[in-house]
Amino acid sequence: MNGPAQRKIAETPTARQRRVWDRSAPRYDKQIAFFERVQFAGGREWLGARARGRVLEVAIGTGRNLPHYPVDTTVTGVELSRAMLDIARRRAADLGRTVDLREGDAEELPFAAASFDTVVCALSLCSIPRPARAIDEMKRVLVPGGRLLLLDHIGSTWPPIYAAQWLLERLTIRSAGEHLTRRQLPLVRTAGFTIVEAERSKAGTVERVHAVKPA
Repeated sequence: MNGPAQRKIAETPTARQRRVWDRSAPRYDKQIAFFERVQFAGGREWLGARARGRVLEVAIGTGRNLPHYPVDTTVTGVELSRAMLDIARRRAADLGRTVDLREGDAEELPFAAASFDTVVCALSLCSIPRPARAIDEMKRVLVPGGRLLLLDHIGSTWPPIYAAQWLLERLTIRSAGEHLTRRQLPLVRTAGFTIVEAERSKAGTVERVHAVKPA
């Protein structure tokens, strides 16, 4: 067997996600803008208001959080997709903001332990192949007492909505590796973080988490 079919058989979950996001990059900002207004309103501002010091954003995408970080923070971003990073670089330049942007995998962060005061991950753990591994990596690179800030869509608290999400993700997992019924909070607790804030909204389909690495 040769050609695209063979490549897909050999493709790892991480390689598939890179391919998916490279393909989606040119239209991502336009597509996500609607959901940010309707489903995730205020979420990026919420993250930015809690970020402190040396900030690492995991899966920074096209850099849509960059306008919301305090001016006295230093921001580093890591992203699997080179095409998404190119857009993030342009956004940082338009904002006049110096940002260290690197290509890398959330499950194998290219940073030393205890390198950051805050780690942010927005709308991405839903599609990272091994979210528990990614959260462990976020903990590793945080200083003791450092902040973990998450925003994501999760499985609804309303059974009919949850059932619809479960049915839809039979397609989204297969096509884009995106899970609609995951919930990150249990993984954060299992990783040993202390929960400071945890908020659910939109029939329980959106969650914001502010947690701290024990000192």
